Amino acid sequence: MLDHLPPVTRALLISNVAVFVLQMLQPGLFNDFMLWPWGDYLVRDQQGQVVNVGFLPWQVFSYGFMHGGLSHLFLNMFALYMFGGPIEQAWGTRRFSIYYFTCLIGAGLIQLLVATSAVQADGGLYPTVGASGAVFGLLLAFGMQWPNRQILLLIPPIPMKARTFVIVYGLIELVMGVTGTQSGVAHFAHLGGMAFGFGLIQYWRGRWPFERRRR
Repeated sequence: MLDHLPPVTRALLISNVAVFVLQMLQPGLFNDFMLWPWGDYLVRDQQGQVVNVGFLPWQVFSYGFMHGGLSHLFLNMFALYMFGGPIEQAWGTRRFSIYYFTCLIGAGLIQLLVATSAVQADGGLYPTVGASGAVFGLLLAFGMQWPNRQILLLIPPIPMKARTFVIVYGLIELVMGVTGTQSGVAHFAHLGGMAFGFGLIQYWRGRWPFERRRR
């Protein structure tokens, strides 16, 4: 089923599913791989045990291979399947890999700032997991690469141009993030993935804000 996919997209799909299965079997093993706010905290894990958690450098990478539930995993992997393959085929494996992980780590850094600020303001303490930041970066890349290509949404089933799709989803995430709608979703991480992706694409293209001087 996955044989037609380019190698990095296929490897990402397999690794995300494999890690999710391990999460279900041994949830306590992954406490230090979720993205936690900056600091040192005592919390109860899923098994009811008190554990020490806090930010560790590798979490801005590892958090993107874990998910909070089956629907969370499905939506992210469906988007990776739909958009990752065409982008990797168009850009090549090396550039696609750089882009994907730039979006993933960039989203993690933004979420680290947001979550840490929330804790310092007496907000809730929670870890962040999921490939959504990188996936939103892929949505942006698809819209910039093929702006006029028609996309049929899953929910609701409405066709629209890829460029419109990216703009609409970006605005929805911005409004939800600012207003605090749909708590428990890392809206600013999604926006962070898009922002870092946009910056990298513009850098590669030599366009604003990275215009290259002509001699």
